[in-house]
Order: sequence, then structure tokens, then C-alpha cells
Amino acid sequence: MPVANAQKPPPAWLMDGIGRVREGLSQIRQAVVPPNLTVFEMVQGSWLTQAMYVASKLGIFDALAGGPATADDIARRVGADPGATFRLMRALAGNSLLKQERDGRFALTRLGDALRSDAPGSMAPMLQFVGHPKHWEHWGQLLYSVQTGKTSAEMLRGMPVFEYLETDRDLAEVFNNAMTAVSAMAIETLMPAYDFSRFKTIVDVGGGHGALLAAVLQQATDAQGVLFDLPSVVAGAGSVLDAAGVSDRITVTGGSFFEAVPEGGDAYLLKTIIHDWDEDSALVILRNIRKAIDPAGTLALIEMVLPEGTAHHPGMLLDLEMLVAAGGQERTGAQYADLLARAGFRQTRVVSTAGPMSLVEAVPVHD
Repeated sequence: MPVANAQKPPPAWLMDGIGRVREGLSQIRQAVVPPNLTVFEMVQGSWLTQAMYVASKLGIFDALAGGPATADDIARRVGADPGATFRLMRALAGNSLLKQERDGRFALTRLGDALRSDAPGSMAPMLQFVGHPKHWEHWGQLLYSVQTGKTSAEMLRGMPVFEYLETDRDLAEVFNNAMTAVSAMAIETLMPAYDFSRFKTIVDVGGGHGALLAAVLQQATDAQGVLFDLPSVVAGAGSVLDAAGVSDRITVTGGSFFEAVPEGGDAYLLKTIIHDWDEDSALVILRNIRKAIDPAGTLALIEMVLPEGTAHHPGMLLDLEMLVAAGGQERTGAQYADLLARAGFRQTRVVSTAGPMSLVEAVPVHD
């Protein structure tokens, strides 16, 4: 469900400025610190991810929500070995996810608090997906993907990853929960940056459990919504829409966007959908939307739009996730403009937000 964070996100220009300062400080540090030490710290990133995953899987962040506790106490609560739990928590404290009090007890930091399962905008679902053993296997075969240009997920599972998710209930649930968490992150930064109130019928294509559409309809109070995704996915949307108080304004429809999408909307949302697919598949989706959209409608793609060049951006690593798992790619604004033009749209602008997501706005081109 859409979760409002008590702290209002800062404006996009401020986040961009902070990012530039952070990048500058990082470059200074890399110029001073011996390169082998810097590289060693970077290599340890995968270890930290697994440490975070295990702590989240065990419920350590949730167990600390009530206040500081010793590692022994936490180990008893989560059913883990006391000594190993201490070592795990100590490592997390050394990376600012926990802190150790003078009396030896551990407590949540601001970062650790964001990994509580019930925290506003929690990243626990995304962590549960990234650290999942089967997802971890996909990244373990990155070499295969780079050598062949093919997804390691399909090599390992014997079928494209989205087909495989239909056969693996556990991984599918983890994936869908992660996508809902990403929606929460997008919602927090997108809502102040873009006005949806001018639309009458908003169709969320590949909308998952409906978290984004629910938040959009809370802003666009006179609009109706259509939530469209695979039947097995939208089956889990009821509780999200009910909690947001918008279920009476949303039509839930199951289907495949490779075949057709609901017609007549004057706004079509696609959050992190197009990046999942190769050029040909992406064009099929976009052309289906072009057939269905109102002639005066607006298409909004919510994606991690890459900067030109090699500036630091989380989309650079997400692009490798697309390589090993989905088979798609992250794109620059210019690449989206080209892709949209081939599908019968004209890109009108790219709206930056305070987070890593941007909104690519386009309108249908008429002959």
C-alpha cells in the first residue's frame, strides 16, 4: 500500500546538488586513498548486501524497533546463534545500519530503521528480493551474460524470468513485494514533481498490486483508474486498494500487455516496465498503448533515466540487473525519445524527481 513518509522529500535540485558534492568528495577520496584499499572496500559490497539480507530475513531490524537490545537477546528472539548474531550485528554497526551503545546493546540507526518491515517506505522487500538465493544465482552468472549478451536467468531456469516467476510462488511473491516497495519510493518523490489531477481515466499498465495508481488517484481525486497486469499479479491488489480508499474508483483487469491494453485512458502509466524488455518487445508494448490511448492522451514512463556519460547513478547497476535477469536495459533520455518515436509517440519532457526515478512524458503523434 502507498505509505506516506513523515519527512517530506527535498526538491530535485537540492538532491542533484548533494549528489554532485558526494561525487566530488568520492573522487577526492579515491585520489588520496591507496587504490588497492578502495577497490577492496568496493569488492566487499556483495558481502554487506548478504549481511543485510540475513538480518532482514531473520527479523533483526524489526526486533530492534522497540529499542536497544543485546545480541544475545536478539538471537533468542529470532532463533539464531548468539555468537554469530553478535558478529553479524557488529558488522552492520560498522556500516552505519546499526549502532552499539556504551552498554553493549545494539540499536537501529536511521538507515537500519528503513529496513524495518513496517517502516514508511521500507526497503526490506527490495532487500529480500536482491538477496534471495535464486536471484543471487542470476548475478553469480554475470560472466555468462556479458560473454553472450543473454540473460543468466533464462540459462539457469530454462525459460525467461517472467515465465519462471509464474512457476515459483516464493520468488514471485518476493519479486512482487519488491516492486510494491519500489512503488513506495517512486510515490514519495514523484507525487510532488508531477500533477496528475488533469486526467480523467488513468491506466496503470503492469501496475502490480496498485500502490502507484492508488497514490495517483489520491492526488487526482476526480479521476477513475484501471489497474492492468497479469491475473496472478493483480489478484493481490485488493488489500492495497482498500487501504488507500480508492478501490471504488479502480477497475482491476488481468491480461498481457503484449496482446492488448485497456482502451480509452487519457493517461497511461508504466512504472519500471519498459526497462525490462529488449527493443522489439518494448515496441510491442508501446504500440499497443498507442492503439489504446485517447488521441489527446499522455504517456508517462517512470524509469531510472540514465545520465549521458558515466556519472554515478543507481541506474548503471540496475542496467546490469536487466542484463542478467530480464533482458532489457536502462536508457538515457535520448534513447527513450528514439524508442517512443518508433512507437508513434513524441517525447515532451523528462521530469526529474528527488529520487533516482524520472518521469518520461510523451504524447501520441497523429498522421
